Amino acid sequence: MAVALEFISLIVPIEKIRNIYPGGWEACLEDHSVLTGGRVWFDDHLFRDGVMGPPDMRTLLDEWEARGFQGMRKIDGKMQWIDCCVVDQFSGPTLPCEWIETGDDGFSVYLKGTAPGDVMGREA
Repeated sequence: MAVALEFISLIVPIEKIRNIYPGGWEACLEDHSVLTGGRVWFDDHLFRDGVMGPPDMRTLLDEWEARGFQGMRKIDGKMQWIDCCVVDQFSGPTLPCEWIETGDDGFSVYLKGTAPGDVMGREA
């Protein structure tokens, strides 16, 4: 499966959420229940939250980092995403991200090593 991109998306592997998010996957779902189907959606592997502008993404990323997620770090002299990834709807990941692939449609991402399959997105 894959998750649709919209404006600026924060993508987090569900396995990372299970291991890092305080209370795990169930707590994450509960904390985001009012946003699910609106600005939050997920497939079997990736969780997506998003915003419309960079200042709001900085706030969102800060919230996830406060929960223990590592945003970016320098590896071999280059900044790249670690536990989460910021992806622009039109230009892709804002830094290298080794664990996602862009769907053939160009407007979705999926976990590297899995089949893209159906795209999950905003509820109608």
